[in-house]
Parts: sequence; C-alpha cells; structure tokens
Amino acid sequence: MQLNNYPTFHLTYCTNIHPGERWEEVLEQLKTHIPDLKQRLSPGRPFGIGLRLSSRAASELKQRDRLDEFRQWLGQEDCYVFTMNGFPYGDFHRRRVKDLVYSPDWRTEERVAYTMNLADILAELVPIGMDGGISTSPISYKYWLQQHSLKEQAFREGSKNLARVAYSLAGIRREKGKLLHIDIEPEPDCLLENSRETIDFFKHWLLPVGSTFLTDEYGIDPVEAEVMLKEHIRLCYDTCHFAVEYEDPAEVLREMKEAGIKVGKVQVSAALKVELPGSDEGRRQIEKQLQDFDEATYLHQVVERRGNDLLFRYRDLDQALPHIFEEQAREWRIHYHVPLFVDAYGRLNSTQSDIRKSLDFLKENAAMCRHFEIETYTWEVLPEELKKDSADSIEREYRWVLGEFRDE
Repeated sequence: MQLNNYPTFHLTYCTNIHPGERWEEVLEQLKTHIPDLKQRLSPGRPFGIGLRLSSRAASELKQRDRLDEFRQWLGQEDCYVFTMNGFPYGDFHRRRVKDLVYSPDWRTEERVAYTMNLADILAELVPIGMDGGISTSPISYKYWLQQHSLKEQAFREGSKNLARVAYSLAGIRREKGKLLHIDIEPEPDCLLENSRETIDFFKHWLLPVGSTFLTDEYGIDPVEAEVMLKEHIRLCYDTCHFAVEYEDPAEVLREMKEAGIKVGKVQVSAALKVELPGSDEGRRQIEKQLQDFDEATYLHQVVERRGNDLLFRYRDLDQALPHIFEEQAREWRIHYHVPLFVDAYGRLNSTQSDIRKSLDFLKENAAMCRHFEIETYTWEVLPEELKKDSADSIEREYRWVLGEFRDE
C-alpha cells in the first residue's frame, strides 16, 4: 500500500509466509488472507501484495486464462502486485529446505527461465506508472564452490545470465512501458553476503562481463549496456541479512549509492542478536533457550563476534551451539527472521534497531528506494510461545513498520 507520509513508498508483506507450491494453492491462500488484511490495514486505499511463486506455480499461472482471472481478482479486491520474491525456486514450507533454497543458482538455465517467467507475470500485473521488482538469490552458495576457480566461474556465468535477463527486461520496457528490475539479495554464506562482496561483484563482474556479453551477443553499445545493467539489476537490501554481518545500515546504503547500485527493494526483517555473558551459567541459559530455535527446515547461519572484533562463521545454529562456551565469543547474530514488533525474547534480543536505522536513512533519502516488503516467514517454526494467529501476526508487523513511518 502507498504510504501517506511518504507517497513514493509502497509497503507490502511477502506471501512466502503462506504455504503453497502450486498456483491453485497460492490463490487459495491469497483469497483466504488478503481481503481480511486489506480491511484491517488499508480499507480505503489499494493494498499491495508481495507475491511469492515457486517455479511450478509461475509456470501454471502463465497457462490458459489464469493470469487474466488473477488480474480480475486483484481489481475486484482493490489490490495490486508490485514486487515478487524469486529467491526460492521450489518448495519452501513443511519440508527440509536448508541450502536447497539456493538451487538452482545463477549458473543455470533453470534460474534464468524461472526469473523470466516471473518477469512476464509481473509485467502483466504491475500498475502502469509503477516499477516492479523481483528479488533473487545472490549468485550461489559458497560451500558449493570451495575452489577459487569455481567461484570465478559462477561470477562469470551469473553475470552473463543476469545480463540476458536485463536485456529481456529492457525489451519489456520498450514494448509495455513498464520498468522491471531484478533485485539481488545478499545472504550469509552466499557468494554475495555483505556490502564489500556486493560492490565488488557489480564493479568487477556484472558490469564488465555483462556489458561485454550484451555487446557481443546483441550489438549493444558498451555505454548503453552498462546503463541497462544498472537500471535492471539492483540490490535487495534485507535488513536481517546485513545485520547478521554486523554492518552499519547507513554506511551500507551510502556505499551502494556512491557505487551507483540502485536499491530495488528493502526487505524489512529482524535477526536474532545474542550478547554472550562472561559466566558459564549465563551462557548455559542462553544455550537452553536457543535450542528451541534449532529447527530442521531453514538454514540459520551464525556470525560470531570475538573479543578482537574478528568475525567467525558457523553454517547453521546446530553447528554453533557446541561452541557457545568458548571464551573469545562475545556476540552471536543469527539468521532467523523473528517478528519485527518484539525486540527481546528472554535473554535473546533482535536486530530491531538496525531496521530503524535503515528506515531512518531511507526516509531522508527517499529517492533511493520505493519498495518495502515485510519478510517474516518463520512463523511455523518459531517456538510455541511466539506463535500467533497468522492474520494477527501480520497485522502487528505492519503496525510496527507503519509506526516507524508514522503512517497510521
């Protein structure tokens, strides 16, 4: 929905919170939840939807008259789609996901085809006069590519494939007058997980390799090719992910601006933050509480700050827990999308303050980004005492964010 105090900003929540891998399942979830949420949050104005489709659902939605029927439903409900989550390709609920969420990666034709299906759908759904964005995975997963040569190959192939998509998006803009962009979402333990790696990728891989590819393949002028890439390939700034990396929000966003990297979407999400006390007893209590968060569906990468401010990484929470008593460990940041409206869970905290810093910077630099998406998707795997009715939980997330924008 469009914010009153910041009319260029559009706020939604990502429908990856709702299970469903087939289009019929997705549509049923939308029909179940969206009208009620709109009545609660946006009764007198259009309600934005952040649509998540699996590869299967995207292919099914493009068949026969389904897209026309969905567009009609959106009109009847006074809703619109302006952003999509193209990160998880396959199943995302009620089964073990872990590192499968990164597959297929940007080295593959499957990732390209899936993303273009989403772009074709979004081109039909996004309102005239608005841009549309699709968040996507950060090239690949580091643990699959231990050798330097494999990482370079992934950067090279990923750059070419992203350039192919950018070229297609430029064609959509010429034909339909709609600007679409792919928003790369850095994440812990991926090839792009922090601001330095993201800027390096754009500077040393995407722009030079992608521009050369566009020139050689389509005869595009090199200067025009670089402009095309910067316009259609952007950053998805996930506040949880960058907080796990201990990065200062204002500094990251300022560096992106200086590097000429546009921010296509901000995913508003909170990570777990754990200050580790000096006593073993205090750590034992924290260990016991964290065991409730150790679940088998999603990866929960842990980045540890040590006494000398060096960062040490664990691939998942279950691998980190045996090391909680190590003396040099001072703080843990855990990739776990916890509710926004709560900043403390017993002896645990969240990175809620990083969200505030991000939003404060973007309110002062409103031209940097127009799309904001609440992305708390872990309701089903939270400890029992944190689980709430889904509609009430989503509403509370909205109320907290709207309060930060003073838009209630």
